[in-house]
Amino acid sequence: MDSDYVTHSPYSAPGPLLDVLRGPAPLPREPAALVPLVRGALLHRGEGGSFGYAVPDERMHEDAESRYVTEILRILAERGATPLTEPREPGARFVATCRDFALLLCALLRETGTPARLRCGYGTYFVPGLNDNHWVTEYWAGERGWVLVDPQVTGEFYGHIPFDPLDVPRDAFVVAGDAWRACRAGRADPDTFAVSGLPEIRGMRLVRADVVADLAALGGVEALPWDGWGVMEKDDADVTDGDLALLDAVAAATSAAGLAPGAGRPDAVRALLADPRLAVPAEIVSHTTFRGDRVVTLPRAA
Repeated sequence: MDSDYVTHSPYSAPGPLLDVLRGPAPLPREPAALVPLVRGALLHRGEGGSFGYAVPDERMHEDAESRYVTEILRILAERGATPLTEPREPGARFVATCRDFALLLCALLRETGTPARLRCGYGTYFVPGLNDNHWVTEYWAGERGWVLVDPQVTGEFYGHIPFDPLDVPRDAFVVAGDAWRACRAGRADPDTFAVSGLPEIRGMRLVRADVVADLAALGGVEALPWDGWGVMEKDDADVTDGDLALLDAVAAATSAAGLAPGAGRPDAVRALLADPRLAVPAEIVSHTTFRGDRVVTLPRAA
């Protein structure tokens, strides 16, 4: 089997703390058994009220800036010795975004031998009429091919979700490439693609950034949702015809990736990742939610 998506990236590599936090038993191998471990360790930063827990400001501000699974596990270890096999009390959890749920599940899947990767796109199942900026995990299920999983919405507060979160329909989670193509063809209104709670972040600039972020994730750079580089950072008026053609090619390749017949990195994705216009630079800009903009130096993907 091609090992592209079994091999850890610098972001998903769990480090030695995983052996401490998993408890005395080995990790389960089945994706359905790994999802509850993620759901029981993380608390989305918008879920505090559902748990009857007031998330401290410093956790709200700092936890989700953790770029690597090693940092997520370090914070969990600092907050208690509860093993991953047992749900934690809210105050002992890592305060996460959707990307953190997806990344931790991806890490556990890779660690136990299942090819997995992150996908950037839009959940249609949070706010009626809104395609909400979101990240999920995609794993290889043999003859079934690539399967989308949303570990965040497997919790007790998501009973309204009208499908199995362990098998998310591809019209319920819209990968960024599909969103771009629909908007470009006039089949979707760009203003319906947005970040819930932040109405100013919406439209083609957001979709453009997410197309590039999804390609980067397919290449082993699982960025934070507010990271930016290259064409992602351009104002709409500065986007050239050449940029649009390049993004059309990225959207076509990333849209097709979820339907690829094998578990390896598709050739079209490989070719685009080799294009210097799309390569993730050593330094990017992180438009952090609470700290403002800052320049970040990234590790190189394996």
